[in-house]
Amino acid sequence: MFVDSHCHLDRLDLSAFDGDLGAALDAARERGVRQFLAIGVTLEEVPAVAAIARDHHDVVISAGVHPLHRVDEEPSVEAIKEVAERFTAVAIGECGLDYHYLQRSPETVPSREVQRERFRRQLIAASELELPVIIHTRDARDETLELIKAHTDPAVGGVLHCFTEDLGMAREAVRHGFYISLSGIITFRNAGALRELARQIPLDRLLIETDSPYLAPVPHRGASNQPAWVVEVAECIAAERGISVDEVAMQTTANFYRLFRQAAPHAPAEMRDSLAAAGLV
Repeated sequence: MFVDSHCHLDRLDLSAFDGDLGAALDAARERGVRQFLAIGVTLEEVPAVAAIARDHHDVVISAGVHPLHRVDEEPSVEAIKEVAERFTAVAIGECGLDYHYLQRSPETVPSREVQRERFRRQLIAASELELPVIIHTRDARDETLELIKAHTDPAVGGVLHCFTEDLGMAREAVRHGFYISLSGIITFRNAGALRELARQIPLDRLLIETDSPYLAPVPHRGASNQPAWVVEVAECIAAERGISVDEVAMQTTANFYRLFRQAAPHAPAEMRDSLAAAGLV
């Protein structure tokens, strides 16, 4: 089975499914995708994401504030915790630092100072709740590593999602208990460095995701991404490592439940015994 460890189910283009999210998820299930982590990118949007999880037994959610979103009032640590607990989030995020657009259009995105403080509060909330963090990082290598080292417990950890930074950063994050999640970008023609990273990072520290509806993999580039296409990410990793797709699926699924422990009760019935043996349920 496969897990889509990061998807924006409230933002999918459902035109190919007559507007039916259930049909889009069924298309993924038919390819062996048996668990979905739906991401909250603002606290205001978490209730809508949670409603999807209530309707679909194999969907779990996160709660957080994306670094690029402008908000009227920055949420406190307590506000972040309250939303996460009320809607049974299995993680905090996506949160993090993104300085890429500060160089291009600084007036349209939160400042470095705002991003840092927002990220710090979410890391603290995650630490106090003992939940993993889902981190978005772009052009902010040193500050991202600095903050996660200062405010996260390696025993709880988190994931650098849709990773596009260098191998050195990935290794440093792994040393601090983090996982590295690869998306459809790994299939792009110009993503040789990411494919090298997929060969170098230990398989027991990798996750796979779509980040749908964004970043559709080859051969679907240009289309709106779908959770079903997480399989293409796994196939690319398998080809790069010279192993079977089944091995990638099995290990990345085990990694998912090891990191997102609160998702384990939502795992397919056929996995419950193995998760119980590992002490995850």
